[in-house]
Amino acid sequence: VQLQASGGGLVQAGGSLRLSCTASGRTFSDYNMGWFRQAPGKEREFVAGITRSGKITNYADSVKDRFTISRDNAKKAVFLQTNSLKPEDTAVYYCAADANWGPLMNYGGAFQYWGQGTQVTVSS
Repeated sequence: VQLQASGGGLVQAGGSLRLSCTASGRTFSDYNMGWFRQAPGKEREFVAGITRSGKITNYADSVKDRFTISRDNAKKAVFLQTNSLKPEDTAVYYCAADANWGPLMNYGGAFQYWGQGTQVTVSS
């Protein structure tokens, strides 16, 4: 599967962005999906994940109640609605796909396919 992330940009603190990730290739509903981010000088970290059906989601504590992950299998897309953005949310955001038939994971090594990333910059 090939993944293409988009929707990043420059926003003031307190603002919102909606990130999108579209897929091509295999059946999209075969994958659990995740969003990760990497800030300059920091390691990549898990942000949010969603199961194949979309029924189960999980979030990093740092974004819980501010970010929402969703998916549209018919459109082969996964979304990350980011609200109440903070300067510490500044990072390159990546979508990722996990083809293994197992539970929803929250670490990068569990995901086999990655998009190219989209930059989110939050100014104070």
